[in-house]
Amino acid sequence: MRTLCATTLIAEFFVIGFAALVAMKDPDLGQATVWIVSGIAMALCVLLCGVLTRPGALALGWALQIGLLASGFAVPVMFFLGACFTGLWWAGIHYGRKVDVAKAQRAAYEEKLAAEAAAGGTPESA
Repeated sequence: MRTLCATTLIAEFFVIGFAALVAMKDPDLGQATVWIVSGIAMALCVLLCGVLTRPGALALGWALQIGLLASGFAVPVMFFLGACFTGLWWAGIHYGRKVDVAKAQRAAYEEKLAAEAAAGGTPESA
């Protein structure tokens, strides 16, 4: 799960940066405001990559996805991109957990085979 979610967050980092460049052209938004908000979101993307396995990290990631969707009010294309990244975030969590379970089952099976081999038994045929 960590790898899939981190990949999504790094891609979001770049999309947020490019969206900030587009948002700067809006005369109603100040450059400082755009870069402060974008900078916080970009920093959050990078920091979340390192703490994805900690409690609350996924909830913070969901909050980031909502913020990404809400940024569509400043840059309309972000409604579409935010929806795409929200889908990728969900997929990273959903399928990442399935991969983690499969890896744990495989590790347990290999450990069982190693224990049988060490005890002099014959390993099961796969």
